Amino acid sequence: MTPAVWGGLLGLCTTAGVLLVVARVVAIRRPRLEMRVLPYVRDLDTTQRTSAPVAGPGNVVAAVFGPFLRRAASGVERVLGGSASVRRRLSRAGLDLDVHDFRVQQVVWGLAGFGVAAAYGLLRAWTHPGNPLPLLVVCVGAFAFGVLLRDNRLSAQVRQRETAIVAEFPTVAELLALSVAAGEAPVAALARVVRRSGGELSRDLSEVLARIRTGEPVADAFDRLAATSGVPVVARFAHTVAVAVERGTPLADVLHAQAADVREAGRRALIEQASRKEIFMMIPVVFLVLPVTVIFAFWPGLIGLSLSY
Repeated sequence: MTPAVWGGLLGLCTTAGVLLVVARVVAIRRPRLEMRVLPYVRDLDTTQRTSAPVAGPGNVVAAVFGPFLRRAASGVERVLGGSASVRRRLSRAGLDLDVHDFRVQQVVWGLAGFGVAAAYGLLRAWTHPGNPLPLLVVCVGAFAFGVLLRDNRLSAQVRQRETAIVAEFPTVAELLALSVAAGEAPVAALARVVRRSGGELSRDLSEVLARIRTGEPVADAFDRLAATSGVPVVARFAHTVAVAVERGTPLADVLHAQAADVREAGRRALIEQASRKEIFMMIPVVFLVLPVTVIFAFWPGLIGLSLSY
């Protein structure tokens, strides 16, 4: 083929590619049919109008790999079990997930570990050919490690959230006690504290307030918080508020006492942690500061002795 023919083919391919790109850009910028029609359909509520499926890469990936991930998640659930424990930990971690979604995440983490091990296995087999059975065992172990690592991460999220709740509790309890002592009702004081504060404990109290506003009795809402919370301090606080609402007992003094107890417990925990870390605190002193001090003290003497001889 002559250079003129090659030039014509390259120009034709370039023109076709540019036309495809322009056509795709025009198609993307054109409003979709549901965006033009749904605002004028009055039979659908707002959530149904905004929940129309949008074509995108994420939806395409979910449509292609979703059935496989769901089947794999069901298999992980059959092997591991413990759905009640997972559901309780998801609730305590404040995650908006159900057990099946968590199992899907475990499968994704396992596949990530499997992919890393498989890549290492391919490189190993390429450089050092041999028996592939140990590499296959490593890949399976990496998959299991990824699944268990996601479960361990959930437990860590639970611990982090409960630590944050314990740290926030004295301030929230003091604010609630001040509002009650100022003459407000417990529900009004709770609404004020939720509105003025932020954090994990305020998030739980906002859920309690939402249940109260939907018609659930105050005592039942706080009893549910005490049952679902994994923090003993919050459970005791919820029981106290429930009893105070039911029987009309004074609430401000009890909340002040609970806040003081939590602060004192935090102070004791900090002292205990410092005592446990005392040995680790001595490591830089013994292995870094002390040798440098000894060197600075004896090095001039050694130099002087060597020069005298």
